[in-house]
Amino acid sequence: MLGRSGKFWIVMVLYFLSLLIGVTFFQPLGGIFDRFDTLRLRWIANLRTDSLTDVMLFVNLLASRWTIRALRWGTIAALVGFRHWRHLFVYLGSILVVEIVAYQISTLLGRSRPQGITIIAPWEGYSMPSRPLVGLAASLVGITYALVVPGRPREMAKWIVGGVILALVFARLYLAVDHPTDAVFGAIMGIAIPLVAFRWYTPNDAFPVTYRRGKAAHLDVGGRRGEAIRRAVQDQLGYEILQIKPVGLEGSGGSTPLRLRVAATEEEPERYLFAKLYAKSHVRADRSYKFGRSILYGALEDETPFQSVRRFVEYEDYTLRLLYDVGLATPRPFGVVEITPEREYMIVMEFFDGAVEIGDAEIDDAGIDEGLQIVRKMWDEGLAHRDIKPANLMVRDGKVLVIDVFFVQVRPSPWRQAVDLANMMLVLAVKSDAKRVYDHALEWFTEDDIAEAFAAARGVASPTQLRSMLKQDGRDLVGEFRALAPDRDPVSIQRWSVRRVGRTAGVLLVALVALLVIVNNWTVFA
Repeated sequence: MLGRSGKFWIVMVLYFLSLLIGVTFFQPLGGIFDRFDTLRLRWIANLRTDSLTDVMLFVNLLASRWTIRALRWGTIAALVGFRHWRHLFVYLGSILVVEIVAYQISTLLGRSRPQGITIIAPWEGYSMPSRPLVGLAASLVGITYALVVPGRPREMAKWIVGGVILALVFARLYLAVDHPTDAVFGAIMGIAIPLVAFRWYTPNDAFPVTYRRGKAAHLDVGGRRGEAIRRAVQDQLGYEILQIKPVGLEGSGGSTPLRLRVAATEEEPERYLFAKLYAKSHVRADRSYKFGRSILYGALEDETPFQSVRRFVEYEDYTLRLLYDVGLATPRPFGVVEITPEREYMIVMEFFDGAVEIGDAEIDDAGIDEGLQIVRKMWDEGLAHRDIKPANLMVRDGKVLVIDVFFVQVRPSPWRQAVDLANMMLVLAVKSDAKRVYDHALEWFTEDDIAEAFAAARGVASPTQLRSMLKQDGRDLVGEFRALAPDRDPVSIQRWSVRRVGRTAGVLLVALVALLVIVNNWTVFA
């Protein structure tokens, strides 16, 4: 995960730390370093000229507080603007660690500035390690890994950062502000800590830096990942992939949906399959999502997070097969494909060729009945879809099909089933009208069922895409359905629980501790 360069910088930091320990506890070794540094500084001081001194003083401005402050706050603003939250937290954490460690080491060693050579630039504090170099190197490396896209742009950025750091090292030695070992150790520490942090917590495969429109959940399926998908499908399912194309990204936030064109076999012609690619990033996102839901809505929803990608995809494969076996109009399952053990998996199923999202289709009376029968069938089988929205309902040849069964729940609460009915009726009403859908619903459900559904479906009970669609439609469809159905008191889903109170207090405590750390180390950014 770290790569060769990450391991190299770790080794360099450990090497210099071992030397520092030796200098601290073995005085003769410290004398050797002092003589080595003094000889090198005197040799560099012999190169001084008035014009070169002006240039080095200008280069030394890179190490000023204002320069480093501008770089850090600019990076934070950019990360917030582009909503690269994970990179933001890693950047802040690495900067805090770098500054705190550098300060503690400099205080412990207490090394003075170079002696016997004229210092021709302002300075403050102890010399080892060079804290201005630590600060600039950490800031630039953080920018490289947090804002620059992987590949050729990042490689070029690394060379530029390396050139800037080398120029500052030479300038500070020329000005005799730092010893050579101070400058080198400061640069190594400033590079190593953020580099390792970003390599470890934001690997390119899982958290790439991108500026394309789309959700962070959507993974790039080209390059090595694309080749790995082709090999895995060939080996595990026996299909040769001719093309991999992302589809339906707008309505999918928890996976990377793909359309696979597979070669003809002896039994079947060339055709398309549908697949959903899952990675560890999706498990983390699901965990965060459910954590937030638990804080907001308490114990009313099943918010138990998955602990691995394998369990993640196994559950969806199970629910897909369950719905297919009970006769619902869902895709035929083809199985789970392991791309990278415990890191990336893919579930493959039938592709509804020629089908369109229900929001783009014309719905007649038969289509309304089919949509309602889907909910009726799930009720009768003791199931709830839990994510009924336009993106999960397809229409082909006038037939309504249901997809994306990841949130399906077995033996759900009556409240959850009621929400499914309300969401289905709202989707259908957007394509027709409330009175028409209500009349058809009475053929499959009682008035009390419908009344309970719209008593339960209050705003947050509907998926985000459906709420957005209702807002664009402009009609108060929820109000129209409630007016048609018998009166019921609205159900509040924001129920406080011990778990909810505990998690809320935990989030606030973590935020308070983080704030105190930043305040106590304000010199890192101010």
